[in-house]
Amino acid sequence: MEYILHIIIMLNMYVLLVLAANLPTGLANLLSICQAAFYGIGAYFSAYFLMQFNLPFVVVALIVMVLTGVCSLLVSFASVKLKGDYFVLATLAFQMIVFTVLYNWTDVTRGPYGVAGIPAVKLFGIIEILGVYGYFILTTTVSAIVILLFQNLKTSPYGRILTAIRSDELTVAALGRNPAAFKTWAFFISAAFSGLAGLLYASYISYIDPTSFTLDESIFILTALFIGGIGNIKGPVTGALFVVLLPELLRFVGLPDAVAANLRQIIYGLALVVVMYYRPQGFCGKIILK
Repeated sequence: MEYILHIIIMLNMYVLLVLAANLPTGLANLLSICQAAFYGIGAYFSAYFLMQFNLPFVVVALIVMVLTGVCSLLVSFASVKLKGDYFVLATLAFQMIVFTVLYNWTDVTRGPYGVAGIPAVKLFGIIEILGVYGYFILTTTVSAIVILLFQNLKTSPYGRILTAIRSDELTVAALGRNPAAFKTWAFFISAAFSGLAGLLYASYISYIDPTSFTLDESIFILTALFIGGIGNIKGPVTGALFVVLLPELLRFVGLPDAVAANLRQIIYGLALVVVMYYRPQGFCGKIILK
């Protein structure tokens, strides 16, 4: 039972990450490959505040989300006006810079040794969330709330403007809107919720190190997004289900761990190629007419 709950906890975290990636990529047409950087920034900020201060979960979450969102401005201000491949390269550079800082700034991040002994979050600063049962309830609740928030955001005037920017940015600008400002806010919100996922991960695992927040992780998140489908809410949730449950199903085949790990990457790649060929909008995506 605890094994199943652990899988659901990790699934809830990836739902947050893929939903966050969907905002700039699926709505604002900004292909970002630095989601793992924001994930890691949120995790390290969380480790600091959880270890240094006895703050309630909601307070820590708000602090981490704001700080991670502010860090996103470093890349969005410099990159949000770039187009296509140039923006992708800018986010790639940010991802590599963040990983390098986390890995080499040993005085602050402990580098490759990681940060151990991260305490669990506390509700109201008193009730400590312990074990898989506590985190199952917490992450499921947070995931459900975030899904509702993103659903409302997508149908809000702000979400409709982001969708319009994806379809025709010049028309949006001609109507008096500032696409760069909307993209910046999309990047900020996306980073903030990636930071929230980092908080849940750090407090649940109680140990973090830079290898959890690499470029491979960013690509993994994008793979889930494109397999599920961009531009809606069902797509990211479906993609997260696929990429989280697939490796667990391989455990029942009886393959050695080393073989299963390599086979998982092959299956992810094949799945992405097949989906992009036969259903380029993803399992739950809609065809976007250009």
